[in-house]
Amino acid sequence: MKSVYLDNAATTPIDNEVITRVTQVMGEVYGNPSSTHQFGRKAKVIVEEARKSIANHFNVTAGEIVFTAGGSEADNLALRNAIVNLNVKRIIISNIEHHAVLHTVQALKKEFNIIVDYVAVDGKGIINYQHLEELLSSTDVKTLVSLMYLNNELGNLLDLKKVSDLCIENNALFHSDTVQAIGHYPIDLQQIPIDFIAASAHKFHGPKGVGFAIVKKGFGIQPILIGGEQERGARAGTENVHNIAGMHTALDIAFTNLEKDKQYITELKNYFIKQLKMILPEIAFNGCSEDLERSSYIILNVRFPKELPMLLFSLDLKGIAASGGSACQSGSNKGSHVLNTVLSRTDAEKTSVRFSFSKYITIEDLDYTLEVIKGLV
Repeated sequence: MKSVYLDNAATTPIDNEVITRVTQVMGEVYGNPSSTHQFGRKAKVIVEEARKSIANHFNVTAGEIVFTAGGSEADNLALRNAIVNLNVKRIIISNIEHHAVLHTVQALKKEFNIIVDYVAVDGKGIINYQHLEELLSSTDVKTLVSLMYLNNELGNLLDLKKVSDLCIENNALFHSDTVQAIGHYPIDLQQIPIDFIAASAHKFHGPKGVGFAIVKKGFGIQPILIGGEQERGARAGTENVHNIAGMHTALDIAFTNLEKDKQYITELKNYFIKQLKMILPEIAFNGCSEDLERSSYIILNVRFPKELPMLLFSLDLKGIAASGGSACQSGSNKGSHVLNTVLSRTDAEKTSVRFSFSKYITIEDLDYTLEVIKGLV
């Protein structure tokens, strides 16, 4: 049976070059980076070379990079530091953020009694920038805005420059969960000042369990993991040397091939959209996912014309992997909080499937998937 992996927004296959690098470091560089002997120094060099290279990709200093266990930890680090270290008393978010932000902000509200305001989004999941400006200008309370760059379910792209400008004009801090975008879109943090961003290596063909936060220079960081002085005191715990090395390699590959991969994957997405419309003319696309200017070339969120409760299961039986929403909520019977927010009740009850692409997908893979869909619906 043919296997087709169309769930790359959940995680991506690891590049062979990355696997080689991780394996090499695991076998050859086993010292603790905090040790002062030659074995430790060798490990430390790998960590710091990765830090410097990653910083260069975003036009920041190496000291602004904090290695984490992934995007969720990076988001938590940023949001908590805004409260405990930078005197933020109010956070503005939307209802369609990743749960690493939504649930963290809700927990911080309970713990610190901060104000939480929700910016409006329309039926496509587009942020209402005028409402954001009204919220920002409504009070002098120290505020942080947290809005994701690329929505992991809809694929919508945030206007980072517009939000950054609004935050600067209103003396607010800006955090963006950029996990879904890193390795797929360039971000120059000198051109678009963002105070905190987050990344996870497994979203750009790197290993799982490693990521980083970028924290604006001069803020200082209070750790959420305590017990050691690693990461310049920002995060206790021995650095994950082999995975950091793998992430370094994966990000270098991603940026080297960014335009080529983008063009190829965009062609795949265009083809898939066109063929789906031929199979089911009444098919719809959630958010802006059909719009290649306003959405990611990786994600296509398809809404079928009726409820098909066994569709994902049937696709899986045919060797096709896709998602009914966010894979981070696998096993939840509540449905997608994003789709429940932006869709009418009638449309939310129809079956939606998120197909997400990568450089490893072929036209033949899509043709097979389309034939299966045609047979099922």
